[in-house]
Amino acid sequence: MFNQQRTRQAVSDFEAALPDISQIVEAQQLFGAPDYMLYVITRDLPAFQRLYDERLSALPNVQRLGSTLVMKRVIQDRALALC
Repeated sequence: MFNQQRTRQAVSDFEAALPDISQIVEAQQLFGAPDYMLYVITRDLPAFQRLYDERLSALPNVQRLGSTLVMKRVIQDRALALC
């Protein structure tokens, strides 16, 4: 287990490396697992595979990666119904 200061440094190092990867269009820190969700855009699946293998897996303090690909957008950019 990491002490508090070391954990903060690990998070800081990881987040500082994200802006260097132009394919990341959004990054969110989450409660629970996984710790982060990164939204990436690549030209095609082989480009995604290279990004995953060469850049994402090399980010500081990454222990595990997972990916999900969108098959179809069912609802997109819906206005919020604030009632």
